[in-house]
Formats: sequence, C-alpha cells, structure tokens
Amino acid sequence: MTANEARVALNTGLAILALVALRLIAAAFTPITFDEAYYWMWSKHLAGGYYDHPPMVAVVIRLGTLIAGDTEFGVRLVSILLALPMSWAIYQAAAILFGSRRVAASSAILLNVTLMAAVGTMIVTPDAPLLVASSLLLFALAKVLQTGRGVWWLAVGAAAGCALLSKYTALFFGPAILIWLIAVPKLRPWLISPWLYLGGLVALLMFAPVVLWNAEHHWVSFIKQMGRARIADFRPVYIAELIPTQIAFATPLVWMLGAMGLYALFRRRAGAHPARALVNTMFWIIVAYFVWHSLHARVEANWFAPVYPAFVVAAAVAAHLVEWQPRWQRVVDFCRRWAVPGGVLMFVLLVVQADTGMLSGYRRDATVRSVAVGWRETADAIEAVRARTGAKCVLALDYGTTGWLAFHLPKGTCVAQQNQRIRWVNMPEPDAAQLAGPLLLVREIWPGDPPLTDKFASVEKVGDVERKRGPLLIETYALHLLRGPKSGVFDRTPPPELQ
Repeated sequence: MTANEARVALNTGLAILALVALRLIAAAFTPITFDEAYYWMWSKHLAGGYYDHPPMVAVVIRLGTLIAGDTEFGVRLVSILLALPMSWAIYQAAAILFGSRRVAASSAILLNVTLMAAVGTMIVTPDAPLLVASSLLLFALAKVLQTGRGVWWLAVGAAAGCALLSKYTALFFGPAILIWLIAVPKLRPWLISPWLYLGGLVALLMFAPVVLWNAEHHWVSFIKQMGRARIADFRPVYIAELIPTQIAFATPLVWMLGAMGLYALFRRRAGAHPARALVNTMFWIIVAYFVWHSLHARVEANWFAPVYPAFVVAAAVAAHLVEWQPRWQRVVDFCRRWAVPGGVLMFVLLVVQADTGMLSGYRRDATVRSVAVGWRETADAIEAVRARTGAKCVLALDYGTTGWLAFHLPKGTCVAQQNQRIRWVNMPEPDAAQLAGPLLLVREIWPGDPPLTDKFASVEKVGDVERKRGPLLIETYALHLLRGPKSGVFDRTPPPELQ
C-alpha cells in the first residue's frame, strides 16, 4: 500500500468512526421503537427462531444489553458497532472488484451515510445484521474472484449463514451467486467444485436451528414469511412507492450516484466483466423479487437492506471510474461533494424530529407512532393504576404495546399479550398466581363496548392515560380491570398461517 493509499484508508476509517459515534449519541437519546422493544423481549429468551424472523436480531440485542444494560443505548450498542466490520468488508470488496482505493473509500462512506445504514443500524431490526452479513458476503465473493482459492467458499457460506440467521430475504443470495457463476465463463468450473457445495453446507448448518425451530412449530415462520410471494390480490399501486422510498432511504444524492453507477455497469463502461456481473446480480435479483411483491402488497423501505452494499459500490464507480459527458459530470461532482454532508444532515434532522417533533411544529408525522416518545410518563401513570388496583399482571392486545410495557414498567412486572400467543412460544408464561388476577388491560381507546367481556366475568374501566410528544396527543390508552376469566386468560386461537 502506497503512502497515498494509506492516507485514504486512514481518513476513511476516521470518517466512519465519527459517523458511528454520532449514531451512538443519537441512540442514547432516542426512545425505543415498538419493534425494538418486541425484539428486546426475544433477547431475554434466545431460541432457534421466532414467529416473525430468525434469531440474529435477538442475539445482537442480548450482547448489547449484557454490556450496557436494559436501556435504549444497550439495546442498540452492538448493532451500531457492527457498522465497523460492515464498513471494512465493503471497503475491501470494492477495492478488490474495481482496483481503486478511491472507489473503496467512497463505497464505505456512502454506505454509512445512507439512512438505510445510519438509521438501520441505530434502530435495531433484523435488517441491521442482514446489512452487515450482506457486506461480508460481497467481500467473500470478491475474494473468491481475486484468489481463485476454494477455501473462500467457506467464508461465503459463513456470511450467507449469518444473513440467513438474520432474515429470510437472504435466501435470494443463493440464486444470485449461481447466476453470477453461470454468467461469467471463467467462473463456471466452480459449479462442479466441491468447495462451492461445502460453502453451501456451512450456510445450511448455520441455518439449521431455524429449520429445527420451524419443524417444532408447524413451520409457522416459514409459512408466514414465504407465503408473501404468492399474489392473491393483484394491486400494482404499491409499485409506485418503491422508488420514492428508496430515494429517501439512500438519501437523494447517494441514490443518484447509485442509479448512474448501475447504468454505467450495465453499459460496460467501468470494471471487468466478473466484477460488473457480481454487483448486478447481488442487486437485481432481490430487487426483481420486491418488484414482484409490490404487485400485490406494500414493500417496506427497509426490506431493500441486502442490496445496499452492491448499490453503494455502483455509486462509487459512478463517482470515480466513469467518464461522463460534461453535463452529467457536473451532476456527479455535485453529488460526490454533498452526499456525505447531505446524508448526515438528513440523519440529524430525522432524529431531532423523532425525539421532539419540532420540525413539524409538533404535528403528527410518520415517526410518532413507532418511537416511544412520552412512554416513560405513560408507563408511570399505568404503574400507579396497577399499584392502586392491586393488579397482578398487565395485559395488552398487540405486540408493540406489550413490548413497550415490558421495557418501561418496573423490572419484574408481569406483562403479557392476551392474544397471538404464537409470538411468545419461546417465553415462559405468567404463573397461576399472577393470572389469578385481578389483571390490568392496557389498550388504545376503541369505540363501542368494553373489550373481552366474553372472556371475563367482570370488565371495569379504571382510567385513561395519555401519551404525548410536546403538546401533541399521540394516543390515549384505556385501562380496564379484568376479573374472573371464563375459560382461561389467554386467547390461544392459532395464527392465520396455521388455520
């Protein structure tokens, strides 16, 4: 490595450390989301699988809380720090594929300034470890290409296994890799090499706990997630959401560079054929599935996480390796200059808005329902009612409220979801003394009759509590005291997937 290359690598590392530090600060002050609280409850009872996802997100949270406790910072700590190996992997992959330290540095930094990575590693969901595993997978495949050594297929299998333990979307990496090998003539001998299949075996062995968990639970998680591919109701309106949401999650300037880079790679204007083919297959195979999915249902913006490592490499190629016509070169120069400050500004503004609501004049926005602003005060009010009424356990009717109650009520408080019991099969149920009651039900106010009157002999409303962000009333919870369960406290109706 030359002195100039060493300086580029050092500056890149310092920039990424600064971005990670910014996320750590934001993580400490941003209230937990309802999904994070749900996964935090998973982390207290680690298992081979869960109703919604494989177990990696629970492992990541468990490691963080072992270090920093059951706080917002503890829940998010390890997820944020995983951006360091993610950045190293994408830097190395880009350098190998396109032979340029500038492309490598830009790839690593651009990935970190996207909201997909900045928010996606701070707010812990299965997409956070999936994004990291996808970067490691791209690096391992680049090493296969660079070295021609079969042992790197074991690293490919390990990275793919980590991806599979994160989210089922990783299953698309298998077809993507096979298409890459077929599309590049010099790589086709790997199709008959035992190393390729040994790598696949590594991935399968790592994924085995998820398979075993599903086998023990009627394949419910596989049915839930993989059933989404079936088009039951053709509604192509959702496809119109794909590009706008990805422009926001990539940040507009990074998205522009990425789109131009993909065009350049398609037109063979940069890089060798194997490198171009790898970036294209790792991007377009998964994108093609989500386009298909959008023909009948909404595609959430964060679901595109596994394509982002390939996408930012394409963006860096557009920024440094392609000779553009003067008009387009000015666009590239502008994007390259302002992509990082623009991404940092978007992240900071989003965090400020989620935490305070100031930027919208304290009006309702997309973040207000999912981020637990005001929940500590709400939990204090709920705890006061629980203590006053002598309720032995607190119940909710959705997993988000259940998670927030468990996270914010005093440690050791009995909290459970009354329905959808499949979500909690890995966790011990409250004991008989706790379920003997009385029980306190917390739910958002609904019109009509009191809830669960068919399940309990007595349903008495004992109060309302509000959740606010500044002057904005977000939601009001009704509190009902339940006594005398008629046929058990819990609704054990099987989930839709098993009916």
